[in-house]
Formats: sequence, structure tokens, C-alpha cells
Amino acid sequence: MSVRYLTEYAEDAVLALSVARKGAGHLRYTQSTMFSETIDVTWVERLESDEEKAEKIDAFVSRFGRLQDFIGEKLIPRFAYLLGEKPKSLIDVLAYAEKMAWLESAEMFFAARKLRNLLVHEYMTDSLLFLQALLSANAASDMLINVVNAMEAELKALSLP
Repeated sequence: MSVRYLTEYAEDAVLALSVARKGAGHLRYTQSTMFSETIDVTWVERLESDEEKAEKIDAFVSRFGRLQDFIGEKLIPRFAYLLGEKPKSLIDVLAYAEKMAWLESAEMFFAARKLRNLLVHEYMTDSLLFLQALLSANAASDMLINVVNAMEAELKALSLP
């Protein structure tokens, strides 16, 4: 019999995936409702006077950042431990995820991390920069959700619940 994973890490990996699925679902909902509208510079400039849209932005940015942090700090490391790896830094974690084909590009993940800072601060000062960050975060959200889906497929391949 060959060992496919370390059973002592199975519960943590399953739990982390469960949390990530919920986070991905919430992000997908906010993303789909927000980007169902045409988002342009005028839309961004109206944020200051449109509380509903501003709240939607806050929800999107918060969910985007939380899922991103959770994937890098909890989900991927727990799966790495499950499979016998012990990555030390975020670079190691993302390189491992890329090697396992859970993540298309570690570089894209790092670029998405930079977006969060722009999303938090720039809409108050630079509408065009904020618009560009927002549109990039839309694409990066798909990347994050794809990571969760890839890790769910990994769990199924390992025959874990």
C-alpha cells in the first residue's frame, strides 16, 4: 500500500477548503452583482455620492483580500502539509501551488496582492487608477476562485470528503 497523503493533516486541509469555498462563493456573488453593471470612470466618480455602490465596493475589496490571504496563508500550506511538503515562506507556498497546478502563476498572485492596496486607498484620490485596479481585481477574483476549485479537485483525487 502506498501513502498518498499524511492523514494527520487531512482534517485541517478539509476544513481549510470548506472555509475557502464559502469565501469564494461570497466573492463570486459580490463580483457578479457588481460587474453586472458597466464600470467606467464615471461610475467610479459617482462612488462618493452613492452609498450603495460604495458598500458594494467595500464588500468586494474585503472579500477579495480575505480570500487571497486565506489561500496564501492557510489553504495552500495546509494542502502542502497534507502532501508532505513544508513550505516556509509565501514564495515557497506559491511556487509549490504552481508546481502542483493549483495556481496558474505565482507572479499573478503577487500582482493581485498589490491590487488590494490600490483598491483600499485610490478611489478617494485617483478615479482612473482605481478603475484599472478594480477591473484587474475582477480578473484576479477569477484566478482566486480557480485556485479553490483546483484544490477541491485535488481533495477529490485524494478521496477525501
